[in-house]
Amino acid sequence: MIDMDLLSVIRRWHFRQGISIREIRRRTGLSRNTIRKYLRSDTVEPSFKVPLRPSKLDPFADKLAAWLRVESKKSRKQKRTAKQLYGDLVKLGYDGSYNRVAAFARRWRAELQYEQQTCGRGTFVPLVFQPGEAFQFDWSEDYAVLDGKVTKLQVAHTKLAHKRASICRHSSCTAIFVNSRKR
Repeated sequence: MIDMDLLSVIRRWHFRQGISIREIRRRTGLSRNTIRKYLRSDTVEPSFKVPLRPSKLDPFADKLAAWLRVESKKSRKQKRTAKQLYGDLVKLGYDGSYNRVAAFARRWRAELQYEQQTCGRGTFVPLVFQPGEAFQFDWSEDYAVLDGKVTKLQVAHTKLAHKRASICRHSSCTAIFVNSRKR
């Protein structure tokens, strides 16, 4: 399988340094046809069709996922390693490779971490606030023409979450806007 670094090296050797396909084949060990294919294509990243095949781990996937779920709740020193989980699967009749079990465990842990980062945190956003518990504040500046003169306006905007009221304060006046809508 060819990786991105090797593909960029092949392109650089051929197009910039003028190295022949035969010499690139000697240096990389790839076939000349493969090298030609990648030099002719405009793709930057090689794509490979990976056929969907059943795995020897498929009958044991639910059991392994359950074990990983139990292990994830334990402290680091109490958790079983992937090799120990592989040994337990062998006792149950699994005759596949350890690498397949380790890859499954890595993928399962990555999915668990993604879930915890996105939706599984238990974040709580209250919709009802006690007096003085929450507010929003913003500061703005703008220019307006007052009595024929351009005047700089500096306004503080405060929104009280409990009262659902907005207060806008300028140096010369204060205005309170109450939102009468019920949420």
